[in-house]
Amino acid sequence: MQIFLARNNVQAGPYQLEQLNIMLASGEVLLDDLMWHEGLAQWQRVGDLTNNQTVYRPTSANTPEVNDSIINNVTVFPEDTNKAKDDKSVSLDRLYGKPERPKNVKADMTTNRHQTPHNNVSLNKSTLKKAVADNDKVVGNVVLAPIMSRVLATALNGLLYILAILPLVMALTKMDVDYTKFQNIQDMDAAYQYSMTLMESLPSSTLMMSQVMIFGLFALQLVFITMRGQSLGKLITGVRVVDQTTHRLPSFIKLIGTRTLLLFIIYNLLFSFTSFLGFVIIAIHYYMASKSPENIGWHDKLAKTLVVKADSSQLVKKSKSE
Repeated sequence: MQIFLARNNVQAGPYQLEQLNIMLASGEVLLDDLMWHEGLAQWQRVGDLTNNQTVYRPTSANTPEVNDSIINNVTVFPEDTNKAKDDKSVSLDRLYGKPERPKNVKADMTTNRHQTPHNNVSLNKSTLKKAVADNDKVVGNVVLAPIMSRVLATALNGLLYILAILPLVMALTKMDVDYTKFQNIQDMDAAYQYSMTLMESLPSSTLMMSQVMIFGLFALQLVFITMRGQSLGKLITGVRVVDQTTHRLPSFIKLIGTRTLLLFIIYNLLFSFTSFLGFVIIAIHYYMASKSPENIGWHDKLAKTLVVKADSSQLVKKSKSE
């Protein structure tokens, strides 16, 4: 089912039923907006079709009588008054602020069934500014980030971390390190003590430089994640984390507590046991995302977030009136 919406002389759509219900629940679509889909004779008020509920379950039983007052309340242009009284057609081109089509092209309030708008338009007047490719997945007013963009963002974050610890790694390569000390998982205390001994053997200048670079990177990552919903890797690849419901910046708890710090702890534990296990869990996450209609992996399920193509409208806080 393709659903078209309209508000303040602006048409939006088409949307799928699931997308409409998400926007109804989040308040992006209002009950006073107009709606049309195949099977409706005319545009109808959304609340009349949903019985003033924030969920739409289309059935023949809950489709109301045509409310002509909705159509009659539309501004009629002077030259339209010369039409027959029983002809309630109104120029959609002017109604939605579009250039006039040739006069021999008939346009009335029911011609939407013959139109295929080129882009989805968000009813909060924000538009998808990023070009939507044929293989892009669109949910509501956001374009889901391609899986490969997300993988690249993760790889870039890993590369930045390697660069931050590079002075430390280079210093350790010049030392006689007994790597067997780290292979006994059951004796983690001995491995920790040995690592502390190695740190004490490093030049203080090298240790200080490594600490500054590592903590500086973490601080920078946290600032960008908090303010923009983007790690440095996501910033470079042009993707962002948003809330699954509002499609805007998630709450601090979701963004920093669940999706950043909790995942950081989980992966630190995994990589401390064996690097192979950590990479396997990452691969599982992206495999799940590739099989999901909304590119949702277990990271996203845990935090109830989506990873989308970044757009400035996602950073605007939702007002109480929306």
